[in-house]
Amino acid sequence: MATTRFWRDVAVTALAPAIWGSTYIVTTELLPPERPFTAALLRVLPAGLLLLAWTRTRPRPGEWWRLWLLSALNIGVFQALLFVAAYRLPGGIAAVIGACQPLLIMALLWLAERQPPRRLALLAACGGMAGMALLLLSSAAHWDGPGVLAALAGAGCMASGTYLTRRWGSSLPVLALTGWQLLLGGVLLAPLAWLLDPPLPVLAARQWLGYGYLSLAGALLAYALWFRGVARLPPVAVSSLGLLSPLCAVLLGWLLLGQSLGGWALCGLLLVLGSVLAVQWSSQRPAPHRA
Repeated sequence: MATTRFWRDVAVTALAPAIWGSTYIVTTELLPPERPFTAALLRVLPAGLLLLAWTRTRPRPGEWWRLWLLSALNIGVFQALLFVAAYRLPGGIAAVIGACQPLLIMALLWLAERQPPRRLALLAACGGMAGMALLLLSSAAHWDGPGVLAALAGAGCMASGTYLTRRWGSSLPVLALTGWQLLLGGVLLAPLAWLLDPPLPVLAARQWLGYGYLSLAGALLAYALWFRGVARLPPVAVSSLGLLSPLCAVLLGWLLLGQSLGGWALCGLLLVLGSVLAVQWSSQRPAPHRA
């Protein structure tokens, strides 16, 4: 029963990065261009307001500072760094750097809790980065220093947020915790959208549809599933599922936009899938004794 429950939680949590993978094609095909922080703001703030209107649950007084920090790591600062990296780097490089999140969480567990990484999980995480490189990188990829730093910092934010969310826990139900993080993350993103993005034009129906999808599916549903998984699964297992986001983006580009998917890319796709499954299989075993 425990094994069945574990794999069911893995499957449900995997829906979140799969939905996030679809936001790439929605952004490029439906949204007005050159407004990254506005897109991030309209993605998270309405979803947070809807969830809080539904749950009507407030955190305890002593939880506010933790909630602000988690909101910055998981939503606000992470989204800002993500868009900086996306604008300065090719998508392949940004995704390969982001694939180091499982390794970062292993390092956090080792340093903070003296929990050494499992050998299989470590090898699988490295294999996931290698597979992502085969899937997405090209010989003409341009490495931009500030973009690389932004991508690394974003990966560190998401890894730290995932680890601390699991370690600290919360008195809030999952939906209320998700709503507060989306709302506070939106508050942090609002000044960036106001100062750095041009004003929105009059939106067409397809653009309203795109923003609605980003908010309801890409934020409300996806983050609720993600934080549910964070509460139930080991941090390394959850972070490795994030590799499915660029993988789903590649598959949707191939299916809907006719983008090419050659031999090496297929090898990388299979390597990424194998690494994700290997990390999950390793994570369901009992944890090794601490040093």
